[in-house]
Amino acid sequence: METLSHFFVFMSLFSGLVSGFGLQNLPITSFEEGYTQLFGDKNLIVHKDGKSIRLTLDERTGSGFVSNDLYLHGFFSASIKLPSDYSAGVVVAFYMSNGDMYEKNHDEIDFEFLGNIRGKEWRIQTNIYGNGSTHLGREERYNLWFDPTEDYHQYSILWSDSHIIFYVDNVPIREVKRTASMGGDFPSKPMSLYTTIWDGSKWATNGGKYGVNYKYAPYIARFSDLILHGCAVDPIEQFPKCDEGAVEDIRAMQEITPSQRGKMDIFRRKHMTYSYCYDRTRYNVALPECVVNPTEAKRLRVYDPVTFGGIPRRHRNGKHRSKRSRIDGTESI
Repeated sequence: METLSHFFVFMSLFSGLVSGFGLQNLPITSFEEGYTQLFGDKNLIVHKDGKSIRLTLDERTGSGFVSNDLYLHGFFSASIKLPSDYSAGVVVAFYMSNGDMYEKNHDEIDFEFLGNIRGKEWRIQTNIYGNGSTHLGREERYNLWFDPTEDYHQYSILWSDSHIIFYVDNVPIREVKRTASMGGDFPSKPMSLYTTIWDGSKWATNGGKYGVNYKYAPYIARFSDLILHGCAVDPIEQFPKCDEGAVEDIRAMQEITPSQRGKMDIFRRKHMTYSYCYDRTRYNVALPECVVNPTEAKRLRVYDPVTFGGIPRRHRNGKHRSKRSRIDGTESI
């Protein structure tokens, strides 16, 4: 891994966020050139354009795909349309992991979409693990300002040596800064990108209160506009490779703008329903990177408690294990 240390000098350019850099400038990766089916047999369908994919969960199995390459840092994105109607227990995941390479000390960056009973909204959960820190959970959970089953919306992850940023429709919703106190808990090893739909009945909806009801199957999640804009890593030599275009794009990415930060603050104030930093059931003392805001703590107390951790979750496929209104910057959101 020594060669990776030299790469960090270059990747300091990546410490900013996607701000003025438009998604329209980034290349879309076709399924054939970027991905391989992970599981699910005929429950994965690639459309004729080669850039749209349908994943299905039914009584037989879920489904999923994985990037052909490992990446060390980058910008990763997909437009996703989630299953409608009754979806309790259904989990759609868009995440990065190296669990197949590092079984006991893997890293992970998660977007998890959690279904619900009829009449209740889908929720989003984000989480990170570093160096096998699955005994800790850094989950946050949110509602959305739109119905994610009606149309496609863009969900993105920016991962650098110093930042992890989660985006919804190019609006940052969570920023994780690498701190000395986090140590190896910050993801730092090359990872693949995974996309899956699976049965999370035991935990996903109110701690397992509501499970998948296959009377409403098949559950179909649709994906398009897949972006793999990072530095691929040779799995043997462990050396990242970036083409000239990627280098220029990375340099164009800047620190988060005041406008974006304002939108993020509004989103978190209006739509965040859980943060590990305020979970005193799990942690007597907040984890060291947490900045505790008394006003935020008071607001989050009104939500029902959510049970996390405990039983390790099979993250989506049985092979890979994981223990572990408009938004436009105005106050009217």
